[in-house]
Amino acid sequence: MKSMLMAAAAAAVLVAAGPSAAQTAKPTAAEAKAFVENAEAQIEKANAFAARAAWVRANFITEDTQWLEAKASAEQNELATRFAMEAARFDGVPVDAVTARKLKLLKLYLVSPAPNRPGAAEELANLLTKLDSTYSTGKFEFKGKQITLNDAEDVLRSSRDPAELKAVWEGWRTVSPQMRADYATFAGLSNEGAKSLGFKDTGALWRSNYDMDPDAFAAETDRLWKQVEPFYRNLHCYVRARLNDQYGDAVQPRTGPIRADLLGNMWAQQWGNIYDIVQPKGVTSSYDLNKLLVEKGYDPVKMVKTGENFYSSLGFAPLPETFWNRSLITRPRDREVVCHASAWNLDDKDDIRIKMCTKVNAEDFSTVHHELGHNYYQRAYKDQPVLFRNGANDGFHEAIGDFAALSASTPTYLNQIGLLEKVPGADEDIPFLLKMALDKIAFLPFGLLVDRWRWQVFSGETTPEEYNADWWKLRLQYQGLMPPAQRPADAFDPGAKYHVPGNTPYTRYFLAHIYQFQFHRAACQQAGWKGPLHRCSVYGQKEMGERFNRMMELGQSQPWPQTLKVFTGETRTDASAVADYFKPLNTWLVQQNKGENCGW
Repeated sequence: MKSMLMAAAAAAVLVAAGPSAAQTAKPTAAEAKAFVENAEAQIEKANAFAARAAWVRANFITEDTQWLEAKASAEQNELATRFAMEAARFDGVPVDAVTARKLKLLKLYLVSPAPNRPGAAEELANLLTKLDSTYSTGKFEFKGKQITLNDAEDVLRSSRDPAELKAVWEGWRTVSPQMRADYATFAGLSNEGAKSLGFKDTGALWRSNYDMDPDAFAAETDRLWKQVEPFYRNLHCYVRARLNDQYGDAVQPRTGPIRADLLGNMWAQQWGNIYDIVQPKGVTSSYDLNKLLVEKGYDPVKMVKTGENFYSSLGFAPLPETFWNRSLITRPRDREVVCHASAWNLDDKDDIRIKMCTKVNAEDFSTVHHELGHNYYQRAYKDQPVLFRNGANDGFHEAIGDFAALSASTPTYLNQIGLLEKVPGADEDIPFLLKMALDKIAFLPFGLLVDRWRWQVFSGETTPEEYNADWWKLRLQYQGLMPPAQRPADAFDPGAKYHVPGNTPYTRYFLAHIYQFQFHRAACQQAGWKGPLHRCSVYGQKEMGERFNRMMELGQSQPWPQTLKVFTGETRTDASAVADYFKPLNTWLVQQNKGENCGW
């Protein structure tokens, strides 16, 4: 979840030149192939410079670095937009399958294309850099001092004072109202650019990136949500009752929506931080990973080294020395940086890095395994042609690291690497699965609704005046949540979530929360695991790792169902693996919820 691929760099954009008179003659297959090869060469060169400009801005946020990133991004995407428009010239030309796929991907290359008119591209690039930097430098006053999002997250994680939680939750959302006008301007420009490429709007462009019709993809996500929604509602019902036990009716009623600030996370997208409130009665976990990491002398670098060791155990080559010299692993004290965890490949080859303000806790232990998954995936497909150097779809890119984190979360793995002396017995399965569900299942509706909101914005269904109201309608509909108090008239709460000002599509994370369990189930079967799926660790399984790498090496070279089949044998996204993993917990939740008025 905490990941922002370098590909999100395609977030800003430029203007395209129209076809010349020479281009109006009916093109040939040979011309199409030559066009694609030229486009790839130029895009690769532009990406190399833009990636470094983006890295510098993310690690040294100043007026100058923002200007440099916006300029580099505009120049990079000027090429991409022009090539996207020129690719349409070859519609209907009988070309080979590889060239046909590359032409399609050229049209879909940009997250937000700019309109084909003077000045529009620069305006869009500047807006996106400004929105990202406004978020990343945001601070607010709490208890007499200015605090950052990192500080605020620490309060939400640990405090059990509802007044304090409300103050921090509302405080962070004071950084986003100033974004609303810029976001509305951005949405209009992006839509104009998307329409110039033949899409209905930017949302339709995003939904076209999954080897199916945009409307069919929306229906596919609805199907997947219906598979997991009953489980989410069971979890919601149980957690709401425990919050009512903790805080009483005046703070959290036993029926209706849950107060969003009580769930231990700034966006209530993961609830694991309130496990102490909702833990099963009479059954305790024999270990606390947060404490284990501290007791065993872990520091941020050792956390990352441990993540590397997991992938090495699967047979993957070690990270290059440049990774350790160039990554940002802890928050510097002397400058503003983007702390949102991300994985980068600056040369589309071996210059892989992470950037995160790592803390020694269970959440970041999982995040490290996740982010490194991006890096190993980037390196696996580095020998593909430029346009195929990406995940099979963006959900795959998020799921690779999440799949690793599923093993890394098990007591089996913690025992394998010496963090835990003894693997607990089956009596601790419910506590373990509940902790996992508080993060994995609780996330699913949020993973879906962020882009649902943006699709509505891009389609015009949601106007700027309705931005906040419609955001909370979706949060109520999907998550069953409400704000702690009525929101101000100028509130822009979507802007308080990084991926909105950062212009990173979010449905990828919803998909990743399905794929990771499909990967995990297939991997455990290949490893010959006979026990419960939730106890399986694939650490040390080199044969499985070799097959997994074969899937990763394919990049985006073919439709994702074919790539999914290489590793899992399946050709459809399927949430049944989620049900398999959590089956004992769902049965337990149904029993716990007897007599409760579930739903909202």
